[in-house]
Amino acid sequence: MSLSREHAADLSPDTVVVAAGRPERSHDQPVNPPIVLSSTYFGTGALGDGDRGYGRYANPTWDPFEEALSQLEGAELPGLLYASGLAAVSSALSLVPAGGVLVMPTHSYAGSLVMAAELAARGILELRTVDIADTDAVKAQLAPADGKPASMLWIESPTNPMLGIADVQALTTAAHAAGAIVVTDNTFSTPLVQQPLCLGSDVVLHSVTKYLAGHSDVVLGALVTSNPELRAELLHHRIIHGGIAGPFEAWLALRGLRTLALRIERSQASAATLAERLSTHPRVESIRFPGLPTDPGHERAKSQMKGFGSILCIQLAGDRTRSGADAADQLVRALKLWLPATSLGGVESLIERRRRHTAEPLSVPDNLVRMSVGIENVEDLWADLEQALKALDG
Repeated sequence: MSLSREHAADLSPDTVVVAAGRPERSHDQPVNPPIVLSSTYFGTGALGDGDRGYGRYANPTWDPFEEALSQLEGAELPGLLYASGLAAVSSALSLVPAGGVLVMPTHSYAGSLVMAAELAARGILELRTVDIADTDAVKAQLAPADGKPASMLWIESPTNPMLGIADVQALTTAAHAAGAIVVTDNTFSTPLVQQPLCLGSDVVLHSVTKYLAGHSDVVLGALVTSNPELRAELLHHRIIHGGIAGPFEAWLALRGLRTLALRIERSQASAATLAERLSTHPRVESIRFPGLPTDPGHERAKSQMKGFGSILCIQLAGDRTRSGADAADQLVRALKLWLPATSLGGVESLIERRRRHTAEPLSVPDNLVRMSVGIENVEDLWADLEQALKALDG
């Protein structure tokens, strides 16, 4: 790749998202990497001897994205691209030894929780869930006085969908002291807002589908680590279990990554504006957004993040005629610009009542609405919210 790690370290991340993962500079060669469609490659050596070998082992179209993400996360090794965020979750969970203990946030991405619970039900691992924002409670689960120490700590910060903020550095230190490895899902923050490897995490996970690709048109996942042994295990899992990315999807994700800094800048600013306005609206029972000084995670987020993200959650107040959940559903239906759809991190603003999903933990309030702020004009977004909130009074 044309941008060396040494040079990338001297550049702003806003520049790295544009410059990383480009081909070597050679006369008449393209400035963007091409899509390579091949299931096999010429060569007689083994995979470990430097040959690509076979399409399930490697693809040249993966390399630029894996290198760019690695540089953004401050990793020493190329990342690993997967067919989906859950394929990356599966690979990361494979690092828990048979019978090992996994400590996971009570509020996490529902797919991660479901997968971990299914593994626990089959006796493959022991699952302990905990409020990741409660540092003392997490430490107690990592090394209980009357139980087995943890093998893995799974961190989400901010959490999905409750936006709890973990003390990532303190928890990674405690996990390592207990003999556990740490996987941090950095999907909500992106490496432009938070770099978990720099805070002590061993592996960083992304649903590339969300902010990194950024256009709601691909499904991909990724893992990044600076540990050669862990990377070798993860790579082996990807090869054997076949959770590989399509070349076209990888190419689209890299193209989407180029505008990440601009999209994050715009969506974060808009989210802050909307959160402030919603926080005083009479129809809003409560709000979570770490950028608000009144948010319980504000000070912690400010200390370890370079921004507050662009996800916010509100709970709708009920009245004599409807419950808070019914009010939330009515709000979503009344919107004209915001899109009622799942997922997040795209250029468009998305909104949904999370408990409509049967896999969502019951501890998530049924009147909670998650909002992913896109890059539209903030006044247009606010006008749409305002008319929908007003419709609740009709």
